[in-house]
Amino acid sequence: MRIVVGITGSSGSIYGVTALELLKEAKVETYLIVTKNGWKVIRDETDLTEGYVRSLAFKYYNESDFDSPLASGSFEYDGLLISPCSMSTVAKIANGISDNLLTRVADVCIKEKRKVVLMPRETPLSSIHLKNLLRLSTNNNVVIMPPMPPFYLKPKSIEDLVNYTTARALSYFGIRTRYLRSWK
Repeated sequence: MRIVVGITGSSGSIYGVTALELLKEAKVETYLIVTKNGWKVIRDETDLTEGYVRSLAFKYYNESDFDSPLASGSFEYDGLLISPCSMSTVAKIANGISDNLLTRVADVCIKEKRKVVLMPRETPLSSIHLKNLLRLSTNNNVVIMPPMPPFYLKPKSIEDLVNYTTARALSYFGIRTRYLRSWK
């Protein structure tokens, strides 16, 4: 299995990094794209180095690398997770604007009917945000999954919330991790 992971400039970069860690643990081949603002948020919100984050992926691509094989529908991968997904990125994807590699990959996934899971991070949501999210949700292969905390699990830490929410997002690709628990 091959999954592309995108990290944008919204708060919550730890969700994207956790996805990479879980995918590596599950031996899934991952391709990473981090936007310029995504790197800034990783530095602002975590103590993680760029080297560490890149090491979690099979291959890293810069957001301006349109020569990447990911930009073509002929390169086979199973889907795209953008976590966190900024409202700017949501708007670009919803309106077919492929101005960087990440939005181009989203465009390719949508046209090729590959799974796209977006974890938007914004609050409150404006009517513009909601319209763009609605437009995307009408595509059968696009899942809108805001990282909302599952308190019914009685989490002991923020890490518990991040691990479960990320595991839930990965389940849309058919990937099971040790953190995913079914409701009983």
